[in-house]
Amino acid sequence: MINDYVVFDIETTGLRPKTDKIIEIGAVKIKDGEQTEIFSELINPGVKLPKVINEVTGITDEMLKGKRSINDVLPDFVKFCDTEVVMGHNLMFDYSFISVNAVNMNLKFEKSGIDTLKIAKKHLSGLESRKLDYLCSYYGIEDKEHHRAYNDAAVTYKLYLKLAELFESPEDAVFVPQKMVYKSKKQSPITEKQKVYLIDLIKYHRIDFKQDINMMTKSEASRWIDKILSTYGRIF
Repeated sequence: MINDYVVFDIETTGLRPKTDKIIEIGAVKIKDGEQTEIFSELINPGVKLPKVINEVTGITDEMLKGKRSINDVLPDFVKFCDTEVVMGHNLMFDYSFISVNAVNMNLKFEKSGIDTLKIAKKHLSGLESRKLDYLCSYYGIEDKEHHRAYNDAAVTYKLYLKLAELFESPEDAVFVPQKMVYKSKKQSPITEKQKVYLIDLIKYHRIDFKQDINMMTKSEASRWIDKILSTYGRIF
């Protein structure tokens, strides 16, 4: 069993790492086989939360109001992850969001990983589900706040210990950290020209616009401008 790693989980506004936003990061640091530190922070995404995300996570727009942005939080999280190995349940999903944002901010986040979902798929194929909440219930792991980042990171750590106890062997590849690869190009921030035009469109059409324009990428701004033009028309 590995002794030094960080187990982490995130909550997001959707499933697409290049366009959706991180709203929470939670993590547990393990050193010499012992839990030493935790990381838990809500993040203001600069957009209104989809209703389904509020229903699934219990996180509300009010809870995120006044919280730091990902540009402020991510450097702290990258610093927290001072181990070569990270861990998660369906790890690539969480890793891809962190990677995209790290690239945009010129931060280095290159890790090897262990995925407890892959372990469960190999060794617990007979179960009706390998979802995190189901596995916690199956093994009697207390899971009070499912779909909250710190909780899910903490129970993933406990699940890993249980799976390692039951199934780990020297020749079993799912217990060996694998290099994580998620390719992402740096996204340019919104241009000043886009910002001025978008603000003018919003004012002209009297649109109740909830997104934080300053946090948009160039491609996001283009999509919003196109959407407003197709829905409301140009400025005359």
